[in-house]
Amino acid sequence: MSVLAGSAACAIGEALRWPTGLTRKPMKAKAFNGTIMLATVIGAVLNFTPINPIKALVWTAVINGIVAVPVMGIMMYFATRRDVLGQFVVTGVLKWLG
Repeated sequence: MSVLAGSAACAIGEALRWPTGLTRKPMKAKAFNGTIMLATVIGAVLNFTPINPIKALVWTAVINGIVAVPVMGIMMYFATRRDVLGQFVVTGVLKWLG
């Protein structure tokens, strides 16, 4: 549970440009630590609902699989643009595999 709360807080914090990381003092990353606490509380509350955790994991994997396709496509689009990555642009076999 703590891994999911931490990864969710990192994703949200990075997207919103908050100071993130468990190495920061709690008062220096209030929103990040608050997100971890909120995610942990939500996870604890879910234990008392009739939601089947295995089905929830399966549906989460299905949703991740669907969402991953356009995200990977967008990443490959930008990875092949020289104006975005400069000398680190993806070419050749890596571009084809992508």
